[in-house]
Amino acid sequence: MIKQDDELDKLEEDIRKLKNKYDQFFTGIVKVPPSFDRHQVENYIHELSKLKMRDNARRFRLSTIIGRYNQYRELWGRKMREREEGPLDYRRRQAALELPPAPLAAAPRVTSTPPDAYVRMTPGANGEQIRRLWDDIERAHGEIGKHSNLSLEQLAAMVQKQTDLVRAKYNVKTVAFRVETIDGKVKLKAKPLQD
Repeated sequence: MIKQDDELDKLEEDIRKLKNKYDQFFTGIVKVPPSFDRHQVENYIHELSKLKMRDNARRFRLSTIIGRYNQYRELWGRKMREREEGPLDYRRRQAALELPPAPLAAAPRVTSTPPDAYVRMTPGANGEQIRRLWDDIERAHGEIGKHSNLSLEQLAAMVQKQTDLVRAKYNVKTVAFRVETIDGKVKLKAKPLQD
């Protein structure tokens, strides 16, 4: 009876050592996977599995050890596949292969004008900047197939109010505006500019 406990203790110790060797391999300390040691452990598990254990506690312990070893084997197999196929996660790659290809003309969530499309509002600015913003808003509405119901006067009042708020909050003279289309809605974005 004591002999079987010694065998199970040896198996647990061999699995622990094998796990450490795989950890060293995956971290790059060792260049070659411990295939020989793994083969030895699997042969030992096979020999122990053939034994007739009458004691339920020992059978349970053996099945627990084998279950833990099988989890390690799955983990090692997954890490080996990831290592061979590159840094992208193996499961994500498999899922991507199973999905139908995405349409080429998928609409992006945010469609903005280029970064230099800001219209600067400085103190004493004339109506030319407001007119440019209004044209950008009209163009953005046309791109998404909607009609703008914003008048030039309403835009001027809205820009003046937003400009006053941003100037007071950030203590700046110049405020820049740009038009963005987000989720099918045209929005006016303001940002303070340091002079």
